[in-house]
Amino acid sequence: MRAPPDGYTLLLATGANAISATLYEKLSFDFIRDIAPVASVIRFPYVMVVNPSVRAKSVPEFIAYAMTSPGKINYASAGTGAPSHVTGELFKMMAGVDMVHVPYRSAGPAITDLLGGQVQVMFPTTVLSIGYIRAGRLRALAVTAATRSDALPDVPTVAEFVPGYEATSWIGIGAPKNTPVEIVDKLNKEINTALGDPTFKARLADVRGSALSGSPADFGKLIADETEKWGKVIGRRTSSRSSGPPTNIP
Repeated sequence: MRAPPDGYTLLLATGANAISATLYEKLSFDFIRDIAPVASVIRFPYVMVVNPSVRAKSVPEFIAYAMTSPGKINYASAGTGAPSHVTGELFKMMAGVDMVHVPYRSAGPAITDLLGGQVQVMFPTTVLSIGYIRAGRLRALAVTAATRSDALPDVPTVAEFVPGYEATSWIGIGAPKNTPVEIVDKLNKEINTALGDPTFKARLADVRGSALSGSPADFGKLIADETEKWGKVIGRRTSSRSSGPPTNIP
């Protein structure tokens, strides 16, 4: 934020930045106001996975199971406010189910306890979970993106059963807010050129993601939209006045 706006100091921005904008009441910076969006880079989904001991084999079956067992299903996350946390909260809200959040210090211990059956469900990234899914140690019920994942083509999306549901992780590049437009545009052009390179695209596919090219304005809109979306989830999560699935998310 305080770096010279010369294009040589850049920020690797992620979805966690958009979540933190409303998760924390007092920050020394404004994520939207204090950076100049340069370019989006990659997007990848989360996967709704359960321990094989859970009897549900689909999202509808899981919702039905949760409806009959309110407060008895534990879902793990990489920590309070982590993407895997708010992704689970969004599912709770839109599906109208009651699950108990169990935060861990990171995704690794959360997955370990999911494998051991101490918790029943989690929303990890495809990178973290796909090996366990393919080995049969976790059951994938759905991916959280708007469309199915090439890495898990037979796994449906949550939105096929919970209309409008979408949660993805993304990475992009930002610069200090007063960076000249010509520098931002040059960086954007070079990043988009890289995203179109077959070798680079193959590397993104290795981490189960897809290239997310676009203009600086496109990335700025993504940041604003994601900040607003997760702000609604966080605000509703901390409010005691609401219950049941929302009508305005996302």
